[in-house]
Amino acid sequence: MCGIAGIFRLDDRRPDDQETLRAMRESLAHRGPDGHGSLIRGPVRLTMCRLSVIDLQGGDQPMTSETGTVHVVFNGEIYNFAELRDNLRHFGHRFRTRSDTEVIVHAYEQWGDDFVSHLNGMFAIALWDEAKARLLLARDRAGIKPLYFAHIGSALLFGSELKALLNSGLVPRELDYEALGQYLSLEYIPAPASILRGVRKLRPGHLLTASKSEVRDRTYWDLSLGKSEVDPLHGGEPDHVHAFREVLQRAVQQEMVSDVPIGVLLSGGIDSSTVAALMTEATDEPVQSFSVSFAERWFDESAFARRVASHLGTSHHELRVTPSDLYEALPTILTKVDEPFADPSIVPSYLVSRFARQHVKVVLGGDGGDEMLAGYSTLQAHRLAPMYRMLPATLRHAVVERAAARLPASPRYPAFDFLLRRFIQGADAPYWRRHQMLTGALYGETKSAVLHPDIRPAVNDCGFDAMLAETALASRAEHPLNRILYQDFKLYLEGDVLTKTDRASMAASLETRVPLLNVDVLSHLERVPVALKLRGLTGKYVLRRAVSDLLPHSIIRRRKRGFSIPIAAWLNDDLRALTHEYLNESRLQREGIFNPPEVARLLDEHARRAGNHAKGIWTILMFQLWRERWLDAV
Repeated sequence: MCGIAGIFRLDDRRPDDQETLRAMRESLAHRGPDGHGSLIRGPVRLTMCRLSVIDLQGGDQPMTSETGTVHVVFNGEIYNFAELRDNLRHFGHRFRTRSDTEVIVHAYEQWGDDFVSHLNGMFAIALWDEAKARLLLARDRAGIKPLYFAHIGSALLFGSELKALLNSGLVPRELDYEALGQYLSLEYIPAPASILRGVRKLRPGHLLTASKSEVRDRTYWDLSLGKSEVDPLHGGEPDHVHAFREVLQRAVQQEMVSDVPIGVLLSGGIDSSTVAALMTEATDEPVQSFSVSFAERWFDESAFARRVASHLGTSHHELRVTPSDLYEALPTILTKVDEPFADPSIVPSYLVSRFARQHVKVVLGGDGGDEMLAGYSTLQAHRLAPMYRMLPATLRHAVVERAAARLPASPRYPAFDFLLRRFIQGADAPYWRRHQMLTGALYGETKSAVLHPDIRPAVNDCGFDAMLAETALASRAEHPLNRILYQDFKLYLEGDVLTKTDRASMAASLETRVPLLNVDVLSHLERVPVALKLRGLTGKYVLRRAVSDLLPHSIIRRRKRGFSIPIAAWLNDDLRALTHEYLNESRLQREGIFNPPEVARLLDEHARRAGNHAKGIWTILMFQLWRERWLDAV
């Protein structure tokens, strides 16, 4: 695991760039505290910092081919590197190390640009082909590892995180209003956009090639859920269950390869519990598991994690999280998360990563199961929406909607009133918009109202609806559920879930692997029929069946709760001073992004429990904190 960065000079200028390269690398030091390296060769400058996990002595980067003409820096892990190394030896390639990085160099020499299709892993790669005077950037299929780039004048810059580009001193800090509009609705910024104008994220499954004459970005892989409709897996339900179990077992075994201690992040949900169970099967040593707990009962899943740990016999470690921990963690999180990001679960994710890092250097997690196997409760709402629309309009408007509008926030079920109102608002919307309304922060009139009038037109004209519709239709699937799953995979998984996991774990110098997004698992799930993903209102049906003999019955039958913190309650108590400092009228008026009266209304209604505005308030607050740290700071 590493942080990578670099510059490709597209003209004949050859500035020294050593100090620039050092500044870019040092901004990523948390991603790789074990070592670093750089290469300046002709027009290209490559640098990296390393978290050593495989071949601790021989895996230093940048790594160069035997011919001395191909150079690579790489962030991630290639899980099939041993198999690829054996294959490449048959073609005459000779290896100097045991590292997975060296496999990338030889694979490129053997297969050219198609080398990336042979890699099973999580990765962001920068490769310089000296003979062809060409730079190649590649990102893994799901977007587990990040990669930013910017074409500034006659230079192409890239880095694992936005801060690497900012530290170069070459990238202007200009707010992208279109990205701001997406952030306010989604709570994150999906690829290829970034919060800064001119800076882009390389999209998952994409390959960018750059020479002096051309910069080209193309797709090398895309999720194809339409296969489950035209070429589904054959056999009965028991066959599907058995085949999926085997794929999962192989994926977990592959991703347990490590030369350093390894553990599992265990929430007590079925995804992480499945990973923990299969890890326990694959080793004779006790698996180390890590979880967090909260005093607030609704958010606390620690009892489920302990139940799984006891059932599997893991060596379990538990961390209690309090509001004071949030205060303590926020400065670190804001330093490491260099784009606005409003998923509050990044706080416990960082805290449990830091906690786990005291014991291990690598963990496996359960990310990806909800997006690939219809685990979110919002998908159940899609099936209920047509039934709700069948109610007479007078009953819906005069009774249900009015009652929901008066429903107070519930301390016992803190998100219920919010979700009910969103369900009602989105019942008549197209499925692709309804899905995002059930999960995001600010939409429609509310979103427009919170914006300062001076920038409202620019932010509202962000093409948000068009982007959602185009993403769903790009799925090459006909079934609405497959289209929604594809939308989640391309937007929420990459932009929120994997961004959170990467930044939170890397802030603690911990490598997190996600076997449910292993290439073999993705390939298998592309052909799994819809009925095996969502059966009635039961999501992840085939997964529940596949591991029914490994986990307690109570875990198999658990409903999705979500991993978060009690932000709605904390905003009215422990975080009140923070909101007053960053969302007060004079500050908002001076900065010119948000509309002070509307923000004050949201705060007042939330404080009086006249409405649950936690998502909107937290999204605005996190932008304000980001702005102070990254946009205004020079």
